[in-house]
Amino acid sequence: MIEARPTTPQELVDLAHEAGLAVPIEQTPFWAAYEETIPDRTHWGDVAIERDGAPLAFASLTAMDTHGYRYLRSLHGPFWTEAPDEVTEAEALHAIAEHVRAAERGIAFLRLAVAHELAITCPVLSTIPYDQTVVMDLHEGDEDAIFADMKPRGRRDVRKALRECPATFADETDAGSADFTEYYAVMEETAERDGFTPSPASDYQDLLCILGPDHARLFASRVDGVVRAWTIATMNDGLAVRYYAASSNEIRRMHVPDMMIIRECAALAALGCERYDHMGIGSDFSPTLKGLNEFKTKFSKVVVDVAPNRDVPLRRALYKGLVAAKGLRSKVSR
Repeated sequence: MIEARPTTPQELVDLAHEAGLAVPIEQTPFWAAYEETIPDRTHWGDVAIERDGAPLAFASLTAMDTHGYRYLRSLHGPFWTEAPDEVTEAEALHAIAEHVRAAERGIAFLRLAVAHELAITCPVLSTIPYDQTVVMDLHEGDEDAIFADMKPRGRRDVRKALRECPATFADETDAGSADFTEYYAVMEETAERDGFTPSPASDYQDLLCILGPDHARLFASRVDGVVRAWTIATMNDGLAVRYYAASSNEIRRMHVPDMMIIRECAALAALGCERYDHMGIGSDFSPTLKGLNEFKTKFSKVVVDVAPNRDVPLRRALYKGLVAAKGLRSKVSR
């Protein structure tokens, strides 16, 4: 029988390490502390999913309060001791749902990383999930080995950037933790160009401060002393993730992002990271993200399947109403 039992945040990490797992950064206690700084988010609790007392998976859950309803989200959770088959995954989701219902009746739905398209799940109401990502092997910072893993187009573009790019590169974690104003201006320019709304500047600065330099680094490139591009990379258990990136319009022809990628690889390898995840590309599951593929896939031939976000309704009548409201909004916008 599969059951979900509550754990403390640290117990979740300890149990996962005992099982030989690398813990996604979003499943750690310090990520939970960061989420607490964002309005309308609260660390709800952590669970171990077990069969007859043996661990199968783990999940840290964040409560999201929005538009008059409340749901729970687990970024990259549950994460598993072994990849589950369809039946095991369905039973685990039922166990988590029963645990949540018993603890709090008002939760509208769960948003979890679910590999299989199950009867218990629905496509997400909001956000754009992905089921593939690009991962670079950092080869302990061996640049020749990193280049060998790239596609020919990636090697060409990065080498051209190293020859011609006028920008400097530096770890500016301390400066960004103290004052994010200069970096945020680049994010605002990126958002206007690419058509999205950035998080408040405090979210990026809080992430750097709360995760600390052991788990988050800010890398920046400057031209004539002015920040023109930056990356925030998170780090945990050997995995680095290119979590946020921004660049000004004027430097895009200078191949600054290409130069930054190889410099970030070297810096992260020196910090003990073994792999670098570029956080999602497009596929038939998420076709709207295919515009990311040209840039991201040139840096590695390794495309990894990941469990995409799916919703698990707990209050089905309410969830059905939310789906209907979303459809109405889409019709009005069209």
